[in-house]
Amino acid sequence: MKALRNYLDKIKPNFEEGGKYHAFRSVFDGFETFLFVPNTTSKTGTHIHDAIDSKRIMLLVVIALIPALLFGMYNVGYQHYLHAGISGSFIEMFGYGFLAVLPKIIVSYVVGLGIEFVVAQWKKEEIQEGFLVSGMLIPMIVPVDCPLWMLAVATAFSVIFAKEVFGGTGMNIFNPALITRAFLFFAYPTKMSGDAVWVSGDSIFGLGKTVDGLTAATPLGVAKVAECPEFSWDMVTGLIPGSIGETSVIAIAIGAVILLWTGVASWKTMLSVFVGGAVMGWIFNTIGPDTGVAQMPWYEHLCLGGFCFGAVFMATDPVTSSRTENGKFVYGFLIGAMAIIIRVLNPGYPEGMMLAILLMNIFAPLIDYVVVQNNISRRAKRAMSNK
Repeated sequence: MKALRNYLDKIKPNFEEGGKYHAFRSVFDGFETFLFVPNTTSKTGTHIHDAIDSKRIMLLVVIALIPALLFGMYNVGYQHYLHAGISGSFIEMFGYGFLAVLPKIIVSYVVGLGIEFVVAQWKKEEIQEGFLVSGMLIPMIVPVDCPLWMLAVATAFSVIFAKEVFGGTGMNIFNPALITRAFLFFAYPTKMSGDAVWVSGDSIFGLGKTVDGLTAATPLGVAKVAECPEFSWDMVTGLIPGSIGETSVIAIAIGAVILLWTGVASWKTMLSVFVGGAVMGWIFNTIGPDTGVAQMPWYEHLCLGGFCFGAVFMATDPVTSSRTENGKFVYGFLIGAMAIIIRVLNPGYPEGMMLAILLMNIFAPLIDYVVVQNNISRRAKRAMSNK
């Protein structure tokens, strides 16, 4: 590492103002601060110093996403082999899924980080690290058949209009990854219907078998148009059709443990989402309409679709969620409840987690405001009573 540090110090003058490659100053700074903690110190004001900066926090989230990503790659290959009616080894299935998912990750990062680099250089600021997470989240919440050009357009829209126009990382109102999915849902609804996932019929570099492409209905899609599917452990393990990273409860739970153990995510928000979903699912079971999705047991609601993934990785976004401690309980509960309400009462869209989180992103500042004002009023009353 010392040799790398010396090499960076040697070439750094080339990227500073007046240097040969000064046009790429922000790019160099981004890589340098990713590899090494900056050694600069604050000159004025009051600051809290910590060994972990925002880049390291984002890296922890990426690490927490890896179990769900790896399983999603395997499940893509598993679904292909299953519906093609052929057998294959674990390596073959994972290899097929890996080759199918990798281009989406590359496109997401190239487009998103490319825009981040251009904006940072134009504004003469540091590269913001928020897209390290968004770039991984975006490929995981889309179907495997989403065209790369479509993903590129949606990613560009999200970075520009859901992030940069608000001032960049830390200033955005909406979760950029969910804005990407929302853009795809409203602009290209046939690719993001939420009730079916297309299973590739193509062979990739000799892996798999070339068959006719087919559409495999998700359990939520089945419940929406027919009966509630019986619970199976495949709903927990994730061996069901669905978006790339959203099917395995076990893999998502591993990521949740990492986020909670490192203190990156709030257990209050995470737990409240599940409580809200369970309560609303129980209410619909008791007094709801006699339809498949309304009569789905509350625990199936929590296992299916993007509920777990949204609760762990989306609702806990520290920028767009509530920041007051009591507000986190309210924010999370309303997300879980609203997701089930959308699933049951919206006939055209059986998956409700995306819309629920985006809706509550709007109300998060209001929730915090009410909590703060309530604390102020309570303290004022206590002060008056002590006089």
